[in-house]
Amino acid sequence: MTEVTTPQVRPARPYFSSGPCAKPPGWTPEKISTESLGRSHRAKIGKTRLQYCIDLMREMLRLPDTHRIGIVPGSDTGAFEMAMWTMLGARPVTTLAWESFGEGWVTDAAKQLKLDPTVVRADYGQLPDLGQVDWSNDVLFTWNGTTSGVRVPNGDWIADDREGLSFADATSAVFAYDLPWDKIDVATFSWQKVLGGEGGHGVLILGPRAVERLESHTPAWPLPKVFRLTKGGKLVEGVFKGETINTPSMLAVEDAIFALEWARSLGGLDGLKARSDANAAALDKIVAARDWLSHLAADPASRSKTSVCLSVAGADEAFIKKFAGLLDAEGAAYDIAGYRDAPPGLRIWCGATVDTADIEALGPWLDWAYASLNA
Repeated sequence: MTEVTTPQVRPARPYFSSGPCAKPPGWTPEKISTESLGRSHRAKIGKTRLQYCIDLMREMLRLPDTHRIGIVPGSDTGAFEMAMWTMLGARPVTTLAWESFGEGWVTDAAKQLKLDPTVVRADYGQLPDLGQVDWSNDVLFTWNGTTSGVRVPNGDWIADDREGLSFADATSAVFAYDLPWDKIDVATFSWQKVLGGEGGHGVLILGPRAVERLESHTPAWPLPKVFRLTKGGKLVEGVFKGETINTPSMLAVEDAIFALEWARSLGGLDGLKARSDANAAALDKIVAARDWLSHLAADPASRSKTSVCLSVAGADEAFIKKFAGLLDAEGAAYDIAGYRDAPPGLRIWCGATVDTADIEALGPWLDWAYASLNA
């Protein structure tokens, strides 16, 4: 049997999970502010910190004043569900799906809300024909498909004169790309992705057309308390000023504030984008040098720069499980097996909280695991 040489240099931070993602460089628990812990989120300190977190998100995202930001329960899933359940039903619905979470929104629209949506699908690694979208409909889509590594290249396909609302699940896209906020009526994300924050909380962003829908449309179905954004036909503005619907984890909020202040220290959105771009480029170089490794998303224009999904020649699910297990046991890479519903492969997070040197150090370890399993 051929002897396989173990690489000498390990990634300093081998955290390549696509969610929850690597903490920001330099993060330690001791650096998290604790003054708000053990206090009511409705006390002055709690409200102040929640509002500060919202202000930082607005600054880092370059979000215009026309759009509101709310911290809501249930991670990105909870935020997107809240948007669907409160705003859909006024117009026909189109759902786009090219990965697992997009399919989840199809299921909710069709089976839970029974809206009989128009479904536009593409296989993993592909993007559907965005030109066939009818913008007289409300349109649901994922900006960056975390489980497929496929993203929309830009917002040009979203009609300026749209009658329906655009609903963007943007959880792996915010803080990594320039998002055209004039094209987005509803956006959702969670801190646990590009910011490397903690899970459990979602962020809901509403443009003026979404607010108009909320105040003019009454859904045909009952709404749980945690979904209610209006009272007496008017938006509950407090939700978008840090007065959360239910009790938030102030520890998670403080952790998000740490990540946002770190982002500010890099130069804000430009700094975050530059780190993601460098990481994706470093991984591209690794892939290009290996004939057994390829991108699941073949078209670079629609290839994710955060959740990069790779195909391994000849690999099945069992091979990938062993491959990822070898690297985990060596402390060289954690959690890089592809998503359970995706084709067997690897998924390597290249968002801003990962260091490019660690992506570069990963290459020899991928070789080692592949050679070890084929020895």
